[in-house]
Amino acid sequence: MTERITLPRLMVAAPASGSGKTTLTCALLREAQRRGLDPCAFKCGPEYIDPMFHRPVLGLPSRNLDLFFSSPEQVRSQMAVGGRGHSLGVIEGVMGLYDGVGATHRASSWHLAQVTDTPVVLVVEPKGAALTLAAQLKGLIDFHSPGMIKAVVLNGCSAHTAGFYTSMIQEETGLPVVGCLPRLENCTLSSRHLGLLLPEEIAGLEEKIDRLADQLEETVDVPRLLALASTAPDWTAELSPPVSPAEDAPVVAVAQDEAFCFYYQANLEALEQQGMRLTAFSPLRDSCLPPEACGLYLGGGYPELHAAALSGNQPMLDSLRQAIQGGLPTLAECGGFLYLQQSLEDAQGRSWPMAGVLDGEGIQTSGLRRFGYITLTMGEDTPYLKAGEQAAAHEFHRWDSTCCGSAACAVRPGNGKAWNCMTWKGNLLAGFPHLYYPSQPNLVRRFARACTQYKENRRQ
Repeated sequence: MTERITLPRLMVAAPASGSGKTTLTCALLREAQRRGLDPCAFKCGPEYIDPMFHRPVLGLPSRNLDLFFSSPEQVRSQMAVGGRGHSLGVIEGVMGLYDGVGATHRASSWHLAQVTDTPVVLVVEPKGAALTLAAQLKGLIDFHSPGMIKAVVLNGCSAHTAGFYTSMIQEETGLPVVGCLPRLENCTLSSRHLGLLLPEEIAGLEEKIDRLADQLEETVDVPRLLALASTAPDWTAELSPPVSPAEDAPVVAVAQDEAFCFYYQANLEALEQQGMRLTAFSPLRDSCLPPEACGLYLGGGYPELHAAALSGNQPMLDSLRQAIQGGLPTLAECGGFLYLQQSLEDAQGRSWPMAGVLDGEGIQTSGLRRFGYITLTMGEDTPYLKAGEQAAAHEFHRWDSTCCGSAACAVRPGNGKAWNCMTWKGNLLAGFPHLYYPSQPNLVRRFARACTQYKENRRQ
C-alpha cells in the first residue's frame, strides 16, 4: 500500500572518516529526546557497528539505508518503515560525503541525501588548516549538484577557536556554521580492527553520550538544526503491511551476543515477513540451541576475540553440530562461517577447536580481506540459492579461512575483481559474504520453506 510519510530529518556527514559523525549523531539524538521529540536513526551504507551506538540512545533498532543493496524506491520505503510515527530522523553518513562504490558517488552519503531529499549537516574537524578549510568546503559544496550541504558543525575545537573559523567559513562559502562540539575528556569512542568498539565494551557509554549532549546544547544552535530538519519534504512509499508471526510459526534461532552481533534489521524483518518467529540465543553462554528451533541464523561479529570461550562451551558446540548434521536449515555468514569450521585462531595466534561442521581453519591475517561491496553469482545449486541467481552482499573481515568455498563467484563493482566463495552442505549455506536478503527474495522464501518442512518432519 502507498503511504505519505512526514519525517523531519537531517544527515550527519563529513569530508572523511574519523571526523566525528557518530559522536555528533549520538549527541543530537540524545538532545532530541530531552526536548520531547521521538527520534529515529539510520545509517548510510553497510556498516554494522555504528548503528549499535544509536540503540543505547534510542532503545530501538537503527536501520541501514544502502543504495548498492537497494533501489531508490526501496530505500525510501525502508526509511518510511523506520520513520513511521517518529518526529525526527537522523541519518549518519559513511566515509567522506561523496565516497561511494569504487571511484563513484553511487551509494555515498551524498547519493542517499539526494535520493531521500535530506539536508546535510557537515561535521568538520578544523585541524591543521585555516583559509584552506574554506576552500575545501567550497569544493565540497560545488562538486555535485544538487548541493545537499546546508550547515556546518565544527568538531574538536574550542568555542573561542570556533569563532575564528565560523566567520571565515560563512564569509567565504555562505554556509551557516551552527556551532561547535569541543573535545571532551574521556568521551572518545575508541576503535579496533573492524571499526569502533562495541557499545557494551565502552565503560560509561551512557554517561559519555549525556555529556556530549550537554555540550551540544551549550555550543550548538540546536533549534536551528531542528528547523533545518523540518525543511525536508514529505514523500510517498510503498509499504508492506506488518506481519505478526503466529504462535506456532517455525522458530529461527539467531545468535546474538558479544561474538555474534552483525545483523541488518531488513534481514531479520525479511524472515518475519515469510512467517518465521525469531528467538535469540548466545553461543557464548547457552548450553544448547533453543529446543524449538527449526532454523538457525549465525551472523557476523567478533568470534576471533572470543575464540577460547566459544571453544570452551562444548555443550553448545555439540548441540549445534548435531542439529546442523541432522538437517537444521542454517545460514551462516562471516563470523558465523568461521564458527562452523574446524578451528579458529585468536588475536594472539592460538588456535581453538570450533564446531567442525565445515572444512577449513580460521586464520588471522595482516589486513582487511576482500573489503567492500560485491555481487554474488551462484555457480551451482545450493539449498537456498540456485545456479545463476545473484545477490547483493559485502565482505569486511581481517580473519580468513583455508577453505572459503567455491559455490559462488563474488565480483567487486568498479574494478571487476572476482573470487570464489560460499559453501554448502545439506541444509547449510555459509561463507564470508554478508548477504542483504531483500536483494534476493528467493533465498528467504526457500529458507522459510525449509524451516517449515523441518518443523513438519519433526512432528511426525
